[in-house]
Amino acid sequence: MDRQDVTLAVKALQIGGKIRELREKQHYTLQDLSAKTGLSKALLSQIENNRVIPPIATLLRLAKALNVSLSYFFQDEVRGESIYITRVNERIRVDRRSHHREGEVDYVYEALETKKHDKHMEPFYVEFPPLETHEMVFTSHDGEEFVYVMEGTLEFRTADRVEQLNPGDCVYFDSSQSHSFRSLSEKPAKAIVMVWNKRA
Repeated sequence: MDRQDVTLAVKALQIGGKIRELREKQHYTLQDLSAKTGLSKALLSQIENNRVIPPIATLLRLAKALNVSLSYFFQDEVRGESIYITRVNERIRVDRRSHHREGEVDYVYEALETKKHDKHMEPFYVEFPPLETHEMVFTSHDGEEFVYVMEGTLEFRTADRVEQLNPGDCVYFDSSQSHSFRSLSEKPAKAIVMVWNKRA
Protein backbone atom coordinates (compact mmCIF):
# COMPACT_ATOMS: atom_id res chain seq x y z
CA MET A 1 0.00 0.00 0.00
CA ASP A 2 1.84 3.00 -1.30
CA ARG A 3 -0.53 5.67 0.05
CA GLN A 4 2.12 7.46 2.15
CA ASP A 5 3.12 9.78 -0.71
CA VAL A 6 -0.28 11.50 -0.83
CA THR A 7 0.46 14.96 0.54
CA LEU A 8 -0.77 15.77 4.01
CA ALA A 9 -2.27 18.99 2.64
CA VAL A 10 -4.55 17.07 0.28
CA LYS A 11 -5.54 14.68 3.08
CA ALA A 12 -6.33 17.63 5.34
CA LEU A 13 -8.36 19.33 2.60
CA GLN A 14 -10.35 16.16 1.94
CA ILE A 15 -10.83 17.22 -1.68
CA GLY A 16 -11.95 13.70 -2.58
CA GLY A 17 -14.54 13.64 0.20
CA LYS A 18 -15.92 17.01 -0.88
CA ILE A 19 -16.28 15.75 -4.46
CA ARG A 20 -18.06 12.59 -3.31
CA GLU A 21 -20.37 14.59 -1.02
CA LEU A 22 -21.32 16.98 -3.84
CA ARG A 23 -21.83 14.09 -6.28
CA GLU A 24 -24.10 12.23 -3.88
CA LYS A 25 -26.08 15.39 -2.97
CA GLN A 26 -26.81 15.88 -6.66
CA HIS A 27 -27.71 12.17 -7.03
CA TYR A 28 -24.97 11.52 -9.59
CA THR A 29 -23.36 8.12 -9.96
CA LEU A 30 -19.68 7.88 -10.82
CA GLN A 31 -20.84 7.08 -14.35
CA ASP A 32 -22.93 10.27 -14.43
CA LEU A 33 -19.99 12.39 -13.27
CA SER A 34 -17.72 10.63 -15.75
CA ALA A 35 -20.11 11.53 -18.58
CA LYS A 36 -20.30 15.18 -17.44
CA THR A 37 -16.52 15.64 -17.05
CA GLY A 38 -14.98 13.26 -19.58
CA LEU A 39 -12.92 11.74 -16.74
CA SER A 40 -12.87 7.96 -16.30
CA LYS A 41 -14.81 6.28 -13.49
CA ALA A 42 -11.56 4.73 -12.25
CA LEU A 43 -9.86 8.13 -12.02
CA LEU A 44 -12.88 9.70 -10.28
CA SER A 45 -12.89 6.87 -7.74
CA GLN A 46 -9.17 7.37 -7.04
CA ILE A 47 -9.73 11.12 -6.59
CA GLU A 48 -12.69 10.58 -4.25
CA ASN A 49 -10.57 8.21 -2.15
CA ASN A 50 -7.66 10.72 -2.01
CA ARG A 51 -5.39 8.31 -3.90
CA VAL A 52 -4.78 10.72 -6.78
CA ILE A 53 -3.85 14.39 -6.50
CA PRO A 54 -5.95 16.13 -9.18
CA PRO A 55 -4.40 18.88 -11.32
CA ILE A 56 -6.09 22.26 -11.67
CA ALA A 57 -7.68 21.39 -15.04
CA THR A 58 -9.31 18.28 -13.53
CA LEU A 59 -10.62 20.24 -10.54
CA LEU A 60 -12.02 22.86 -12.92
CA ARG A 61 -13.95 20.19 -14.82
CA LEU A 62 -15.30 18.79 -11.56
CA ALA A 63 -16.22 22.25 -10.23
CA LYS A 64 -18.17 23.03 -13.39
CA ALA A 65 -19.95 19.65 -13.41
CA LEU A 66 -20.87 19.99 -9.72
CA ASN A 67 -21.77 23.70 -10.04
CA VAL A 68 -19.32 25.06 -7.47
CA SER A 69 -16.29 27.33 -7.72
CA LEU A 70 -12.80 25.90 -7.54
CA SER A 71 -12.20 27.42 -4.11
CA TYR A 72 -14.91 25.16 -2.66
CA PHE A 73 -12.35 22.34 -2.68
CA PHE A 74 -9.74 24.25 -0.71
CA GLN A 75 -11.46 25.94 2.22
CA ASP A 76 -14.77 26.84 3.79
CA GLU A 77 -16.29 30.02 2.45
CA VAL A 78 -16.07 33.23 4.46
CA ARG A 79 -19.45 34.87 3.86
CA GLY A 80 -20.50 38.50 3.96
CA GLU A 81 -17.15 40.01 2.95
CA SER A 82 -16.25 42.17 -0.01
CA ILE A 83 -12.47 42.04 0.55
CA TYR A 84 -10.59 38.78 1.06
CA ILE A 85 -6.97 38.63 2.25
CA THR A 86 -4.91 35.46 2.06
CA ARG A 87 -1.77 35.50 4.20
CA VAL A 88 1.26 33.58 3.01
CA ASN A 89 0.90 31.06 5.86
CA GLU A 90 -2.74 30.38 4.82
CA ARG A 91 -1.82 29.16 1.35
CA ILE A 92 -2.10 25.42 0.82
CA ARG A 93 0.59 23.77 -1.28
CA VAL A 94 -0.35 20.78 -3.43
CA ASP A 95 2.75 18.82 -4.43
CA ARG A 96 3.30 16.30 -7.17
CA ARG A 97 4.22 12.73 -6.27
CA SER A 98 7.72 11.47 -6.82
CA HIS A 99 6.18 8.85 -9.15
CA HIS A 100 3.57 10.53 -11.33
CA ARG A 101 0.35 8.65 -12.07
CA GLU A 102 -1.76 9.16 -15.18
CA GLY A 103 -4.35 11.88 -14.72
CA GLU A 104 -2.56 13.30 -11.70
CA VAL A 105 -0.89 16.61 -10.98
CA ASP A 106 2.60 16.92 -12.51
CA TYR A 107 3.38 20.31 -11.00
CA VAL A 108 3.21 22.09 -7.65
CA TYR A 109 0.42 24.62 -7.14
CA GLU A 110 -1.01 26.86 -4.45
CA ALA A 111 -4.46 28.46 -4.56
CA LEU A 112 -3.86 32.14 -3.79
CA GLU A 113 -7.48 32.90 -2.86
CA THR A 114 -9.75 30.33 -1.23
CA LYS A 115 -12.31 32.31 0.75
CA LYS A 116 -14.64 33.74 -1.91
CA HIS A 117 -16.65 31.05 -3.69
CA ASP A 118 -18.45 33.01 -6.40
CA LYS A 119 -15.42 34.77 -7.85
CA HIS A 120 -14.82 35.06 -11.59
CA MET A 121 -11.05 34.45 -11.49
CA GLU A 122 -9.02 31.67 -9.87
CA PRO A 123 -5.44 32.77 -9.01
CA PHE A 124 -2.63 30.25 -8.48
CA TYR A 125 1.09 30.16 -7.82
CA VAL A 126 2.50 27.30 -9.91
CA GLU A 127 5.90 25.61 -10.17
CA PHE A 128 6.34 23.74 -13.46
CA PRO A 129 9.03 21.01 -13.37
CA PRO A 130 11.61 20.33 -16.06
CA LEU A 131 10.30 17.52 -18.29
CA GLU A 132 11.21 15.70 -21.46
CA THR A 133 8.82 16.39 -24.35
CA HIS A 134 7.28 12.90 -24.14
CA GLU A 135 6.55 13.43 -20.42
CA MET A 136 4.38 16.51 -20.98
CA VAL A 137 0.71 16.09 -20.03
CA PHE A 138 -1.75 18.09 -22.16
CA THR A 139 -4.99 19.35 -20.60
CA SER A 140 -7.94 21.49 -21.61
CA HIS A 141 -10.92 23.06 -19.85
CA ASP A 142 -13.55 25.67 -20.63
CA GLY A 143 -12.51 29.26 -20.09
CA GLU A 144 -9.38 31.36 -20.43
CA GLU A 145 -5.99 31.38 -18.76
CA PHE A 146 -3.30 33.95 -18.06
CA VAL A 147 0.26 33.01 -17.08
CA TYR A 148 2.91 35.46 -15.83
CA VAL A 149 6.40 33.96 -15.55
CA MET A 150 8.29 35.02 -12.42
CA GLU A 151 11.35 32.77 -12.53
CA GLY A 152 13.01 30.29 -14.89
CA THR A 153 12.26 29.55 -18.54
CA LEU A 154 8.81 28.15 -19.29
CA GLU A 155 7.78 26.38 -22.47
CA PHE A 156 4.12 26.68 -23.51
CA ARG A 157 2.80 24.16 -26.05
CA THR A 158 -0.43 23.64 -27.95
CA ALA A 159 -1.07 21.23 -30.82
CA ASP A 160 0.39 23.69 -33.34
CA ARG A 161 2.48 26.16 -31.36
CA VAL A 162 5.55 26.16 -29.10
CA GLU A 163 6.57 29.32 -27.22
CA GLN A 164 9.43 29.99 -24.81
CA LEU A 165 8.56 32.38 -21.96
CA ASN A 166 11.13 34.15 -19.80
CA PRO A 167 10.71 36.07 -16.53
CA GLY A 168 8.31 38.97 -17.11
CA ASP A 169 6.73 37.33 -20.19
CA CYS A 170 3.00 36.53 -20.21
CA VAL A 171 0.64 34.37 -22.21
CA TYR A 172 -3.16 34.69 -22.36
CA PHE A 173 -5.06 31.95 -24.18
CA ASP A 174 -8.31 30.09 -24.65
CA SER A 175 -7.85 27.11 -22.34
CA SER A 176 -10.32 24.92 -24.24
CA GLN A 177 -7.44 24.12 -26.60
CA SER A 178 -5.13 21.34 -25.48
CA HIS A 179 -2.07 22.84 -23.80
CA SER A 180 0.92 21.97 -21.64
CA PHE A 181 3.87 23.59 -19.89
CA ARG A 182 7.36 22.54 -18.85
CA SER A 183 10.42 24.21 -17.43
CA LEU A 184 13.35 24.48 -19.82
CA SER A 185 15.67 25.27 -16.92
CA GLU A 186 17.25 22.75 -14.53
CA LYS A 187 14.93 24.01 -11.79
CA PRO A 188 11.14 24.47 -11.85
CA ALA A 189 9.82 27.56 -13.61
CA LYS A 190 7.63 29.67 -11.30
CA ALA A 191 4.55 31.55 -12.46
CA ILE A 192 1.35 33.25 -11.40
CA VAL A 193 -1.58 31.66 -13.22
CA MET A 194 -5.04 33.21 -13.44
CA VAL A 195 -7.83 30.95 -14.63
CA TRP A 196 -11.31 32.00 -15.67
CA ASN A 197 -13.55 28.95 -15.63
CA LYS A 198 -16.62 29.42 -17.82
CA ARG A 199 -19.56 28.10 -15.81
CA ALA A 200 -22.93 27.04 -17.12
